[in-house]
Amino acid sequence: MNRHRLALAAAVACIALVLSRGGVPSASAAEALKVGDPAPDFSLMGSDGKMHSLKDYAGKTVVIAWFPKAFTGGCTAECKSMHEHGDAIRGYDVVYFTASVDDAETNKKFAESLKVDYPILSDPDKSVAKAYGVLMPEYGVANRWTFYIGPDGKILAIDTKVKPASAAEDVAAQLGALKVQKRKS
Repeated sequence: MNRHRLALAAAVACIALVLSRGGVPSASAAEALKVGDPAPDFSLMGSDGKMHSLKDYAGKTVVIAWFPKAFTGGCTAECKSMHEHGDAIRGYDVVYFTASVDDAETNKKFAESLKVDYPILSDPDKSVAKAYGVLMPEYGVANRWTFYIGPDGKILAIDTKVKPASAAEDVAAQLGALKVQKRKS
């Protein structure tokens, strides 16, 4: 019996480690989208109670930071970073979101608990996560990947090595590297 508990504990620890490090890139994700490809359209409910569609932001740079699961350690750190250091992102002329496959009610509660000032998008049927190649079917959650979508709707960059604690600063640095226009005061 103890061997079974030990094996279960080891498996849970491995899953937690994989999720905390952003998940495991899948072959289909690597093949599915790359820089220069058109970003898949989406219409997802935000934690602000509004539907957000990529087509609504045509002509703007859009950042979507996928995370595995609300109310978990790494995801909490990532979303807190996006809130606490969001001014660095808002210095650029962009629209930004975090997103998960959690249902809208869960993400609303998560957003409220963190007092975030940006929408957390919900993809409970996982169709958009699949389209973006972030879904880890073996775990049923999204990889921790961030997509940068240009004003023309094409993917400018994909970050598959997101560091939760510095997520906002890293997004702002990437926006600078991509030469995204600064917001006019």
